Amino acid sequence: MSRKNKKAPWDEEEEIIWVSKSEMKRDMDALQKVGEELVELTPNALAKMPLDDEMMDAIKDAQRFNKEARRRQLQYIGKQMRFIDIEPIQAALDKLRNKHSQHTVALKKLELKRDKLIENGDSMINAILVDHPDADRQHLRQLVRQATKEKSQEKPGKAYREIFQYLKSLYLED
Repeated sequence: MSRKNKKAPWDEEEEIIWVSKSEMKRDMDALQKVGEELVELTPNALAKMPLDDEMMDAIKDAQRFNKEARRRQLQYIGKQMRFIDIEPIQAALDKLRNKHSQHTVALKKLELKRDKLIENGDSMINAILVDHPDADRQHLRQLVRQATKEKSQEKPGKAYREIFQYLKSLYLED
């Protein structure tokens, strides 16, 4: 008489990992949220994502749909996400979010540089000219003078904004 279980009793059994139904639902919701994030992207940003053609079509369809059709399409995208490798997509989304935050930080630094420029005047202009020798010293001095004059007279800061735009053109468009 032969045994139905072909394994010998002394062979090791594979370890079974039990996953609760709630955990599976949380994982599926997380995948659907990634899908929703992809649907919200602009076509330019979406082109940079590592997606196959079928997923790209599903996302473009979801962008066209409204209300209930969109909700069902998002569920479909979430379901399709279970069968693909999510790591590269998540990495690309993180990179995209970080790029936006890096840009925000750069703008904040420029605002601080503008404020120092108005406070310190010529010494800060010289520091800017060290970084960017092609910058127009006379134009910067004129803007700084106008900004301090506007500040003392409590007028709207037109020169204040112009200094920011000039610094932005120097530092962010290298």
